[in-house]
Amino acid sequence: MKIFDSHCHLDDKSFKQDFGRVIQRATEAGVIRMMTIGINETTSKHALSLAQKHDGIYASVGVHPHDVKNCDESILKGLVKLTENEKVRAWGEIGLDYNRMYSPQQVQENWFERQLAIAAELELPMVFHERDSNGRFLDILKNHGNKINGVVHCFSGNKYELDQYLALGLYIGITGIVTIKNRGAQLRKLVTGVPSDRLLVETDAPYLVPAPQRNHARRNEPAYVKSVLLKLAEVRNESSEELAERVWENTCGFYNLDDRL
Repeated sequence: MKIFDSHCHLDDKSFKQDFGRVIQRATEAGVIRMMTIGINETTSKHALSLAQKHDGIYASVGVHPHDVKNCDESILKGLVKLTENEKVRAWGEIGLDYNRMYSPQQVQENWFERQLAIAAELELPMVFHERDSNGRFLDILKNHGNKINGVVHCFSGNKYELDQYLALGLYIGITGIVTIKNRGAQLRKLVTGVPSDRLLVETDAPYLVPAPQRNHARRNEPAYVKSVLLKLAEVRNESSEELAERVWENTCGFYNLDDRL
């Protein structure tokens, strides 16, 4: 079983002391590829640095809605420069977050649209973050025009939103929320309706520890994405091996990587 953790934050300080063991545990669990996500200039550079040092790690670059209050064109120019490295396979994490509002709404929207345009010009897939945007996220995507090659990271929305994302041709990223008894109840119902060729699995490590690991671990890590995959197969009443193969192909295709090892 080959598994690709499609979204994690390996630059997080919680991994500093035991990074080698984290990667070893991932490999032992069959998680042999990982996408470590940039959320600003510093983390994007760190993500690329990690990717350059490890064969199975790839990087994305971008400015998260929490961080766009500090964004400017020079930062984006630097991120574009990073994409010249073959280990950079996506632009993101970008989007809108009206829950915490670490950046003003109009600032979020302006830089989201700017980054959409840059990623489209570079022909890079996009990693999206959306929280409580009250339809603005969808409005902006629809106004963007051409079919968007993107994934809605950590999907936890409703059926209307899911249907709209699928109609736009987006992938759906599923995290450990799907394993959690109460919090994941609605998500478990919705994932049964996602076409198998639109699914990705992710940890969002070090956040969102899945069950059963959350009973003893406070930090998520790529090895635990296997629990997400197994729960996904269970609720969809599918073979875990067949679903794993499908999701592996999806993720490699999304990030424009050869699915053969």
